[in-house]
Amino acid sequence: MSIKKIYLVRHGQTDYNLRGVVQGSGIDSVLNSTGQRQAELFFEQYKDVPFDKVYTSALQRSVQSVQGFIDLGIPHEKHAGLNEISWGTREGTRMTPEEDAYYFDMLQRWTNGETSVCIEGGESPEVVAARQRPVVDLILSRPEEETILICMHGRAMRILLCVLLNYPLSCMEEFEHQNLCLYRLDYTGTMFQVKSYCDVEHLAKFNEDAQTKG
Repeated sequence: MSIKKIYLVRHGQTDYNLRGVVQGSGIDSVLNSTGQRQAELFFEQYKDVPFDKVYTSALQRSVQSVQGFIDLGIPHEKHAGLNEISWGTREGTRMTPEEDAYYFDMLQRWTNGETSVCIEGGESPEVVAARQRPVVDLILSRPEEETILICMHGRAMRILLCVLLNYPLSCMEEFEHQNLCLYRLDYTGTMFQVKSYCDVEHLAKFNEDAQTKG
């Protein structure tokens, strides 16, 4: 079996990211100007990669982040199984000190192995992993798609990396992320290998422009 190459990215910046407002699967936000520029830079860097398919979540910000590739005519599928974790009652709220304390307590519980515990009114890592697995099975059942691009969300991406690499979900904090960061993985037919970890080299020009304007 030939190696399947997977380019896995997080969506670009939104105003919710900028303002410290919780998004989750229930907030269908769009990219702001910074996020659009991040998407443009990623496209410029990787537009010549021969992608066979683009997969995104069902949320606008993930689709917009890879719209350049879709506009090239590369087949595209949306899957709600790739949506961000539901942050329940926290979605749409600003991260106050009280919210921060609740959030970090929940992260600590998950890191301690309590990955079946749901956020208030929302999902647990185990629930998210369960809805991701059918999408993973679908992608792996298509050997003709040798090179694919997947765009999704921060927490959900951490969970997916645990699923792909067969790590306990309690290890998901090991996978750092930034807006429009890239993880590249190879699938050999039996296992996944990480080739690039939270790569943001394609955003270097954006950072240089920001420093110049500053």
